[in-house]
Amino acid sequence: MDFIKERVGVEVEFGHPSFLGIDLLKFQICSYSALDKIDVAVYIVTTKAFQKRMIEKYGQKWTGSLSYERVVKYIPHFKSAIQVPVYVIGIDT
Repeated sequence: MDFIKERVGVEVEFGHPSFLGIDLLKFQICSYSALDKIDVAVYIVTTKAFQKRMIEKYGQKWTGSLSYERVVKYIPHFKSAIQVPVYVIGIDT
């Protein structure tokens, strides 16, 4: 996790989609059992529109990167494994 402040765990992820499960598991571990460090999680990723703009304007390589749209699509599949509330924020243009 990138940081924890006042029982809120924050992860900023611009990497590969394979990190989604790992990041959600980090939230769960920090909210449960003996750790009990967070009550809510914030997951910050870029939107597809932002990635497209970065490619067009700056030539950035965003192909295959995790996006807000992908997180929103897949996060319900983790519902039974992740009990901590996760607030997803998409950075847009």
